[in-house]
Amino acid sequence: MKTEDYYYSPIISDLQKNLSEIKRISGGSTDLMVNEFYCGGIRCVLLCCEGMLSTQTISELIFEPLMHVEKKASSHDLFKHIQDNMLLAVDSPVAENYGQLFRLVNSGFAVLIADGMNIALAFGVQGFAMRGITEPTGEGNIMGSHEGFVEVIRTNISLIRRKLKSPFLVTKLFVKGDKSQTDLCICYMQDRVPKKLLNKIHESLDHIRLESVFSTGYVRPFLESGSFELFSSTGTTERPDVLCSKLIEGRVAILIDGVPYAIIVPRLFCESFQTLDDYAFKPYYSTFIRWVKYAAFILAIFLPSVYVAIAMYHPELLNSTLLMILVQEETKAPLSLVTEALGVMIMYEIIREAGIRLPKPVGGAVSIVAGLIIGDAAVKSGLISTPMLTIIALSIISGFAVPELNPPVTILRFGFLLAGGMLGLFGISLLACAVLINICSTEDYGFPFTAPLSPFKASGMRDTAIRTGFRKMQTGGFTVEDYHE
Repeated sequence: MKTEDYYYSPIISDLQKNLSEIKRISGGSTDLMVNEFYCGGIRCVLLCCEGMLSTQTISELIFEPLMHVEKKASSHDLFKHIQDNMLLAVDSPVAENYGQLFRLVNSGFAVLIADGMNIALAFGVQGFAMRGITEPTGEGNIMGSHEGFVEVIRTNISLIRRKLKSPFLVTKLFVKGDKSQTDLCICYMQDRVPKKLLNKIHESLDHIRLESVFSTGYVRPFLESGSFELFSSTGTTERPDVLCSKLIEGRVAILIDGVPYAIIVPRLFCESFQTLDDYAFKPYYSTFIRWVKYAAFILAIFLPSVYVAIAMYHPELLNSTLLMILVQEETKAPLSLVTEALGVMIMYEIIREAGIRLPKPVGGAVSIVAGLIIGDAAVKSGLISTPMLTIIALSIISGFAVPELNPPVTILRFGFLLAGGMLGLFGISLLACAVLINICSTEDYGFPFTAPLSPFKASGMRDTAIRTGFRKMQTGGFTVEDYHE
């Protein structure tokens, strides 16, 4: 028998052969606990996985009641009595094959098998260690909730349910990953989400044939169109309140067990510039901060390339004083402007990656040493000019204002720099047109990525270009149905 065949093999009714098959499939794993005992005069075995359940719960709610069951004529009568007359656990599924049995055992269930029965009864007594609910690390806020998703999917579902107590909130669990057997959960408001959108997402998820699912990156490619997209048409969030607001708008969310992030489908380009604090402050201040982010996004992509293009091909665009300062500084550097800019940006990416991957105490020290010592030494030695270092630093810092777009912004920054270095402002314009066409053509499940800007919808602009007050936004709010075909 192949290792995959056990998923569909029915449970053997003979207890001794059943135990032998279970031990063969598990390979004699030491964390599989096999507890043999007699219940109601029938020989039984209780299976569980060490470290995945609460020993106190299983002793009080499972072992003690089962030991007081009166003698039964057959194992069928025993299971019928347990199912009909005993409430040992709230979650009590039934396993009919070894695939279901091992998935329940490895998920923290206690599984009861009896001699003469070809099914197994499972009882939810999970008690494994988990990280507590803490503040999100990547989506900080001032005035809103400080709760973030954790790695346990059922805890994340409860965080959503606490904020959306509507009976129209639907959560459906399913399993993906032949080896990992990872729990996934799809969440939506059944009175808001278009049926066609929901059906198409289900079809996309059915295409997942992976052996394991360990992060959002395993699932998101199946939810996107498959064509080349500079910006992802699916979003992620680690905040339950942000996810709930998207569900109310008619979006669909996918939770993955073991991942403290939720996938949101579909996603808008303009949402990368919105935060929860935008709705906690006055509209005029929120509008100002939002436009600052738009400006930071443009600076993060175009500033190095425009500087190089003007300095190399269009110096007449600079006034005489600024031009003389740049000429004086750049004549000291031995490298060309494009090479100099590429070197600085690559050096920053190396420092950033080292700071992320190293342990936190060491990572912080690496960032400080690299930023202060290496940067200062490079300028003093004449390898890098001061204006170039200032331009690159300002561009990189601007990218921090929109952290969700950091991966595409990083690549576009390099691309525009090369275009500007080869063809000047004309090359930047050509690449900008290509990027704009790619963004406008991004459309998954019939929902434009650039909505509500293109195609234009006036009601959607109340929370895009500006942020109006809630008195106006509460009437005719923007939902997925406004654009879904």
